[in-house]
Amino acid sequence: MTTPTLLVLDAEPLPRLGRLTGRVRVEHADESSLAERLPHADVLLVWDFTSHAVREAWPGDGPRPRWVHTASAGVDHLMCPELAACDTVVTNARGVFDQPIAEYVAALVLAMAKDLPRTLELQREQTWRHRESQKVAGSRACVVGSGPIGRAIATTLEALGITTALVGRTPRTGVHGPDDLDRLISRADWVIAAAPLTERTHGMFDARRFGVMQPSARFINVGRGQLVVEDALAEALARRWIAGAALDVFETEPLPPGSPLWRAPGLIVSPHMSGDTAGWRDELAAQFVELYERWEAGRPLVNVVDKQRGYVPGH
Repeated sequence: MTTPTLLVLDAEPLPRLGRLTGRVRVEHADESSLAERLPHADVLLVWDFTSHAVREAWPGDGPRPRWVHTASAGVDHLMCPELAACDTVVTNARGVFDQPIAEYVAALVLAMAKDLPRTLELQREQTWRHRESQKVAGSRACVVGSGPIGRAIATTLEALGITTALVGRTPRTGVHGPDDLDRLISRADWVIAAAPLTERTHGMFDARRFGVMQPSARFINVGRGQLVVEDALAEALARRWIAGAALDVFETEPLPPGSPLWRAPGLIVSPHMSGDTAGWRDELAAQFVELYERWEAGRPLVNVVDKQRGYVPGH
């Protein structure tokens, strides 16, 4: 049998794939060489999950990889009409980031409730100023996105005594549908966006949605930057329509130096790091190796993305 070719869209550091040595021919590509190499690959590993090169380089007719795996939860950076229409299987890194992101959200909730950003500012100023803070137990959260990350966030917040409602694409046991969203966020102290980026979710948090929220509410986005109309959020914070926010993802990354979000009152900015704990790259590589061994053995792949919906369907 011919040794399969694995093409890696590179990012540093490179993935550790030692267990596959001798079983697959590994080739590497960057954005400039991807289009030329794609037709000759059996499998594509999108290790550079910040790149949009796959969308631009994916071949229409003719040879193409039989399987594409992205080392990320989101797939919007690689999906294009040609990829969605063909028979190539797409998988993602579902499962690697769930608990780290849930812990990060919990940390943001506690930091905002306990006014830790202001405490650190006052410490730098050597100012002793006693203040009262908010108790999180007994508060309400609405988590938008009912996949593994959203469910992990809900479980972690509930452990803090926060009553949490999940909102997903369709209503089912334990999950509210989109028709309940406005009602739920109007009562929530914490609104957390953890949804995939699709046509339905693009720009879903706009001026109207921020206007629906309570003045005491805080908003957190750990989903995709394009879920939020950023100018509307900046205005909502400036006008005190909501009490605060935290963004870990942005429409443009890195966030440009001149963005008004850097100076928005009550906003915590972090550089897309909520799921990145020590050893996360090795976990991503190990997950891909396990998937490759399933593919090599002819067994069904897991984490298969519904290419029309843009995410792995729930069970």
